[in-house]
Amino acid sequence: MMRAIVLAGAVMAGLVGAALAADPALPPVLNDYPTEARAEYVFACMAANGQTRDALTRCSCSIDQIAAILPYDGYVAGETVLMLRQTTGERSALFRGTAATTAVVAELRRAQAEAEILCF
Repeated sequence: MMRAIVLAGAVMAGLVGAALAADPALPPVLNDYPTEARAEYVFACMAANGQTRDALTRCSCSIDQIAAILPYDGYVAGETVLMLRQTTGERSALFRGTAATTAVVAELRRAQAEAEILCF
């Protein structure tokens, strides 16, 4: 009897989940940032803004706002371009002046600016 109840509950949960996922009126959930990436952002943000409880709250808010604006792939692309722009040499020139890399960085900067306005 207990097994039947658990099975029925699992089936109902699956049906409800499928119904919610299939509803086009619901906005897509943009929580595709891995926990490790969020934690890394918060640690770096706190290092720059002080190791206080207030900084933890504000930095956590900031990455949540960025995640709401920019998909994780866009975040990774922007961070990668910024990192590669810091290197020297001929190869790094690819990441400094092209329209594609400038657009990727602009999207990340826009998301960061909005997060800063909302959280700091």
